[in-house]
Amino acid sequence: MSSKEGAWNGMWRLTAIGLVITFGFSVVVTQMIHYQVIKHDELSVRAEEQFRSEQVVRPDRGTINDANGNPLALNVTEWDISVSPSLILDAKELAPAVAELLGLPAEEVYGKMIEDAMWVPLASDVPQEVGEALLALDESGLICEPHDLRVYPEGESFPHMIGIVTKAGNGFYGLEGYYEPLLHGSDGKAETEHRPTGEELPLRLRPDSQPKPGAHLYLTADRNIQFIAERELHNALETYGADGGTILIMNPKTGAVLASVSYPAYDPNDFGGTEVSLMADPAVSSMWEPGSIFKIITWSAALDAGVIGPGMMVYDDGSIEVGGRLILNSDRKAHGNVSITQALVKSLNTVASFISTTLGKDQFYTYLRRFGFGALTDVDLASEGPGMMKQPGDPNWFPSELGTNSFGQGIAVTPIQMITAVSAVANGGLLMQPYVVQRQVSTDPETGEERVVQREPKIVRRAISQETARAMTQMLVEVIENGATKAQVPGYRVAGKTGTAQIPTPYGYHPNDTIASFVGFAPADDPQFIILVKLDRPKASPWGSQTAAPTFRAIAERLFVYMQIPPDEIRLAQYQEGP
Repeated sequence: MSSKEGAWNGMWRLTAIGLVITFGFSVVVTQMIHYQVIKHDELSVRAEEQFRSEQVVRPDRGTINDANGNPLALNVTEWDISVSPSLILDAKELAPAVAELLGLPAEEVYGKMIEDAMWVPLASDVPQEVGEALLALDESGLICEPHDLRVYPEGESFPHMIGIVTKAGNGFYGLEGYYEPLLHGSDGKAETEHRPTGEELPLRLRPDSQPKPGAHLYLTADRNIQFIAERELHNALETYGADGGTILIMNPKTGAVLASVSYPAYDPNDFGGTEVSLMADPAVSSMWEPGSIFKIITWSAALDAGVIGPGMMVYDDGSIEVGGRLILNSDRKAHGNVSITQALVKSLNTVASFISTTLGKDQFYTYLRRFGFGALTDVDLASEGPGMMKQPGDPNWFPSELGTNSFGQGIAVTPIQMITAVSAVANGGLLMQPYVVQRQVSTDPETGEERVVQREPKIVRRAISQETARAMTQMLVEVIENGATKAQVPGYRVAGKTGTAQIPTPYGYHPNDTIASFVGFAPADDPQFIILVKLDRPKASPWGSQTAAPTFRAIAERLFVYMQIPPDEIRLAQYQEGP
């Protein structure tokens, strides 16, 4: 190759290299312009998103308080504590301080702080004051995460009425379930920034998405009355050997629930191992055939329809046939000529069946519906059941049930249905809607303004006339004075009725087990409370007159004192004298 050719080749190579370099530089410059100018805004947003994330901020859940403001459900803050070993600057110095606050061995904490891991848990559910003390250490590798814990100061006293809240913050059963949206409030949103090391910077609430705290509930239920009911239920279970039971106390004039206790119960502060079947409220969801307390409804219906009167005489020969079924009295005896009032005092099934058949199926079941049976009461508690009432026209209704339903057999009710229906008699014939929450108090997070929603009593319908209710009340007073004497409270006129219900099984009724009950109100002329007592399978005696009636008396005696209701003689004298 000549020197001329070699020079030419060298120049060509230099030119090619220059072109390649120029091209590469042009590509780089073009890309820089593309990313730094043309796509600058888009990439800036992407970069920011990589270091930011959006999180849901839960609001403070509303509290639940009794009628006097005593807390029944509230929130406390607990902390979960963990470490990021790679971010800890001096584990030897930090470990003893953290260990002392957590009550853990310093060697154990130090070992976790030097582990080869991105994240290591130290402790969970740490008390608020400890969590805040750890947070105050201001160590970058020490992670302190707060969370709310729902606590129930009364423990097993109110579990069915109040319900539970899961760790996820969702309410179930009772008031927690029924009022979940109201108690929960509205979630907010916050932005979290991350340092290049991955550590989170404090949350920043979005101004357009502030969390709205839940409303506070104030109940009609009184902690002191609840305690009375709970104590007397446990006394009854122990004294009479019952498997379980329910006591409901209401104001019959308003429908306000003053107390609701059922057993078996559970501790809502530690419900993890509780059977789900125990969490539903038996007072609103458990059905039973009520037995003779249902005669209050049968007598009231017939009195209102005008087919019987308190002094009307009937002949009881000890049996009656209805729809091909022979119905007997519980004592298997004939009582001869008795008045309608005496038949109620003696709790005669035959007369009850005579009354319902005299009314006729159309009128009888119309009255049952007017008293609210076969439908929800719409009480503000979760999981309410409608009971079970078959009616003419239903494929599984039989003519004999017109007779058996009259004394509470073949019809299933819930405790809240039964006490609400009898409350209509105590309330001059007006059926009230039962309720538990008296008022709701919420606060506007922006203005701080407090909003109060007060619940007013609601009349559902008139079940019977005022005259019928007055006559029925007098008959129920005679039941207590001449029949269920163990329900008497000296100094007070009480109106009520006992019940002893057989328990249905797949093979008929159980030969021995019963559900004993009593429902009554006082003072009879101006009722301030009504009490339903239901005892499941009492062993000492199967009869409501021997078990549920004295339980009612024990509760009523304490209520007269607590509610400051003077004996009838003093109260009526004061009323007659006037102010």
